Amino acid sequence: MRNPLSDRIVEIPSSGIRKFFDIVSEMKDAISLGVGEPDFDTPWHIREEGIYSLEKGRTFYTSNAGLKELKVEISSYLSRRFEVTYDPEHEVIVTVGGSEAIDIALRAMLNPGDEVLIPQPSYVSYVPCTILANGVPVTIDLDEKDQFKLTKQKLLEKITPKTKILILPFPNNPTGAVMTAEELKDIVEVVIEKDLFVISDEIYAELTYGGDHTTIASFPGMRDRTVLINGFSKSYAMTGWRLGYATAPRVILEQMLKIHQFAIMCAPTASQYAAVAALRDGDKDVQVMRESYDQRRRYLVHAFKEMGLECFEPHGAFYLFPSIKRFGMTSDEFATRLLREEKVAVVPGTAFGDCGEGFLRISYAYSLKNLKEALSRMDRFVKNLDRKA
Repeated sequence: MRNPLSDRIVEIPSSGIRKFFDIVSEMKDAISLGVGEPDFDTPWHIREEGIYSLEKGRTFYTSNAGLKELKVEISSYLSRRFEVTYDPEHEVIVTVGGSEAIDIALRAMLNPGDEVLIPQPSYVSYVPCTILANGVPVTIDLDEKDQFKLTKQKLLEKITPKTKILILPFPNNPTGAVMTAEELKDIVEVVIEKDLFVISDEIYAELTYGGDHTTIASFPGMRDRTVLINGFSKSYAMTGWRLGYATAPRVILEQMLKIHQFAIMCAPTASQYAAVAALRDGDKDVQVMRESYDQRRRYLVHAFKEMGLECFEPHGAFYLFPSIKRFGMTSDEFATRLLREEKVAVVPGTAFGDCGEGFLRISYAYSLKNLKEALSRMDRFVKNLDRKA
């Protein structure tokens, strides 16, 4: 019988995040600090709009690119929050989560052999989506000494004549790193000089602490070079609604829409109506959640310092990325033992790229009660390791 599988798909490894949660799901009294999902319910007024849309029988397809009123709200939101403007008719597309937007952007822009620069540690989908789009992923290893930010020097070292796209994953999952406007200026200079395009994944744009997010699309000359990706999962606690969006110059967006038409048709209708309510009246909800995350963030930074685990202070998303290098174990070994011995699940840093070795991703999208219990168990685990050293 002929092999029914694609060699290219078989060679792509499964997500490194899932392994531990398959174990946790069957482990009594385990605490997980690994899932990148808000612990808040979707705010009621947003849920209510989704419910109301069903009650009114709004259960049909929307246009392929999304509800007009949602696209208008997206354009308005980006203009008032980040000072970048898009034509809602031709430069905005509503997608099934930000992940679909990443996928169709790469497929719309890459020719076979084109190289995509991917700073790591970063979200697990960038490399496989590049491969699926017939591109060549080229990773850029970010350093803790730079607070896991992309520097001009590191970017220049990886550019070749085949380089076409830079993925810009800030605020960053898993490190919590952010790029300030001043730091982005250096990246802008290189992108324009080398005639590159940028896919800027800004799904955590509303979750920054100590300063507002700056989008690279707002810099002179960058709007026409940037696909800006965002969504509703993280900022509005709407993970299960599966709704994201992308904005881009019309010449790029039309080709993204073509892929979306054939593969998806349109994003879920009820989710789109709920998202309109989120953008119109959700600023206070975002503020409340952001303040809660910030409290947890500061608690964890202090707790890790008390524990003797080195950890730079993150200023975005809802993750910390502490170092466990002093224990002489791999990230996978440390995470496995922590789960088996203390029933605390975290994600090995290597799930986000090889340069994540020696680190763990800790999510603080959990209640302070759960965080305190998990950190108590981690402290006991670390002290046991130190006694045996």
